[in-house]
Amino acid sequence: MVSVGAAAPPAAPAGTAAHRAPAKVPVAVGYGGAVASVDPDASAAGIEVLRHGGNAVDAAVATAAALGVTEPYSAGIGGGGYFVYYDARTRTVHTVDGRETAPQSAGADLFTENGKPLAFADAVSSGLSVGTPGTPATWQKALDEWGSKRLGTLLKPAERLARDGFTVDDTFRAQTASNETRFRYFPDTAELFLPGGKLPVVGSTFKNPELARTYEELGREGVGALYRGDIGDDIVRTVEKPPVDPASGWNARPGKLAEKDLAVYRAKLQAPTRTSYRGLDVYSIAPSSSGGTTVGEALNILERTDLSKASEVQYLHHFIEASRIAFADRGRWVGDPAFEDVPTRQLVSQRYADSRACLIKDDAVLTSPLAPGDPRHPAACGQGGTAAPTTYEGENTTHLTVADKWGNVVAYTLTIEQTGGSGITVPGRGFLLNNELTDFSFAPANPAVHDPNLPGPGKRPRSSISPTIVLDRHGKPVVALGSPGGATIITTVLQTLTEFLDRRLPLVDAIAAPRASQRNAAQTELEPALYDSALRGRLEALGHSFKQNPEIGAATGVQRLPGGKWLAAAEKVRRGGGSAMVVTPER
Repeated sequence: MVSVGAAAPPAAPAGTAAHRAPAKVPVAVGYGGAVASVDPDASAAGIEVLRHGGNAVDAAVATAAALGVTEPYSAGIGGGGYFVYYDARTRTVHTVDGRETAPQSAGADLFTENGKPLAFADAVSSGLSVGTPGTPATWQKALDEWGSKRLGTLLKPAERLARDGFTVDDTFRAQTASNETRFRYFPDTAELFLPGGKLPVVGSTFKNPELARTYEELGREGVGALYRGDIGDDIVRTVEKPPVDPASGWNARPGKLAEKDLAVYRAKLQAPTRTSYRGLDVYSIAPSSSGGTTVGEALNILERTDLSKASEVQYLHHFIEASRIAFADRGRWVGDPAFEDVPTRQLVSQRYADSRACLIKDDAVLTSPLAPGDPRHPAACGQGGTAAPTTYEGENTTHLTVADKWGNVVAYTLTIEQTGGSGITVPGRGFLLNNELTDFSFAPANPAVHDPNLPGPGKRPRSSISPTIVLDRHGKPVVALGSPGGATIITTVLQTLTEFLDRRLPLVDAIAAPRASQRNAAQTELEPALYDSALRGRLEALGHSFKQNPEIGAATGVQRLPGGKWLAAAEKVRRGGGSAMVVTPER
């Protein structure tokens, strides 16, 4: 077992230079609790809370708020997410659905103009793409149910970080550069993220005093400041009339979000999905996310194959085919259960998985788009409908994983959808608004097939977020993990789980392993290390077709070790590497 550790330094006083932030370390082992995220300042915020007696829920909120500062293109109070919590005292798993919702005035034609679906580029940087934010409500719901500290206390590390600044790294600059054109459409966004009209310089200190003041107000007045107060009023004005630079010529279509949409929003407590795999219990988020059902179905399909003894080619072949099948079913059956009759229990049943697993052959490849099965009426090798292609989903988000000294665990994925969200900053508030409504299907992928993911009033768009906690037969944690990456989240979590549980890789190596992602498409995406390897040719000989994706996902996780120890793990390279920390490192 790797026995290295990283701990957060003591909280820096106001005005301390941002360059004193802790270094990124991808794995840490020790006691007192653990945090893994993509960013060292955010992980340090969570560790600070754990060190001062907070529990895993408290630390998760503090870490998430800090990510809203240092990862503003991936997360923040203008977005939403899904929170999965393991209670060590009761040995039970609970979840919060904090997904953004469509305005009450939205219909199935939300993204239709002149009888045709809008181009994605025209929809994303507009008020039309913005859903009611769910992140602040998620924080408060989790704290009300399981936390031990006030929201205002937990926002202080992030408030300090926003005020004093953090050090710009290569990833932050690159993400800014990829959004530079559309950021310049919106004067408030350009002023904040393009200081002096230029890209932020690597090594410079980036400050966001407006976000610091917003956090201070949120901490002082509570989340009602957003859902029924001044922050919410500012959001609605921004969505209804996006502040565009006239010289840009950009047509930022107005959105339909209203004060009443904020006032009626609720983060929802709901039961997790549960799947048995190799004698372990795998818990994740149920619809409106498709993560738990799709990862669960794929695991059940793989249950009958001994992946520990399979060759690398056969392991990847079965992983790819199980993913293809599960995505075919996801597209047909999963949407917001408040609007759609989602067969969640049947989708994660072993009986249904067995009826679909027989489609997989050791020496042949299925053709995509593959038709879905019927989980309510499983038939051996059955395909119960017409095939439809998988619709587009943006590939950004961020994930954090936390454990505390009492054994509680949180896996939390939060998002503003694609990198930079809608590109629209709320004037005077310092945060970007989501473009989450573009996760809806703009039109049915196949007119002959019912699409459960069309827009609707107050509806939550389907997500692929898959925060996952695995328990042993005694109800104690084995591992918890999750990832960003849009629809590739599902395949990233599935591959990391199987690399760790079946292939017996150390958690940090399972996270670092080169990835494949098949989402019921003609071609499977491969990261360069796989695309350029001999394995690709051997898989192509079976009939697989591939295209290259430079980076798939950016996972973090924690693993329970004997004797009260925790291992935190994050990426070694992706997104510039992640940040794993423990309260007291093993010596």
